[in-house]
Amino acid sequence: MQRLSAVIFDLDGVLLESEQVWSAAKRELTIERGGVWSETAEREMLGMSSTEWSRYMRDQLRVPMQPSEISAAVVELVASRYREELPLIDEADAAVRALGARFRLGLASSSNRQIIDLVLELTGWAALFSVTVSSEEVTHGKPAPDVYLETVRHLGVTAGSCAAIEDSGAGIRSALAAGLTVVAMSCSTRSRSSRL
Repeated sequence: MQRLSAVIFDLDGVLLESEQVWSAAKRELTIERGGVWSETAEREMLGMSSTEWSRYMRDQLRVPMQPSEISAAVVELVASRYREELPLIDEADAAVRALGARFRLGLASSSNRQIIDLVLELTGWAALFSVTVSSEEVTHGKPAPDVYLETVRHLGVTAGSCAAIEDSGAGIRSALAAGLTVVAMSCSTRSRSSRL
């Protein structure tokens, strides 16, 4: 590995304990609009970009809306819940600030741009991240390497000089495929806090 020049965080599951918030919002919209929620839907949508999961909800869960409308409705539900209580993982703020003092920081997330920007606003992290990329801004979501490759490109560094902090199989595969060193988090290494 080259000398480390940047650290790229995933958002969901690394900095936020948000999987249940997203799943609940997607389930709520599906049922409210007369779709058919599947118990496998949450797992199947994991790592998908908003373009991919909103299409999945229309085609597989039979939500009678256009994908763009589905995405916007789910994002609004998630944003509303984040404004009420941000599900920040314990020590996430300390980790971002400590690493930001030593390295350039990037964020490579499957969350929508609106959600990324809201989280940065609520946490006060906007000035700490040099680059943030949503998988909705690239061709393919995780486990494809696109979101990491785009983050590295905007950082102006080489993939070999970056470390990715990830928690999911799809995210780990994405970062490895992009040529980054991966620091994998497990469920047992994190706990939730709503405080900053």
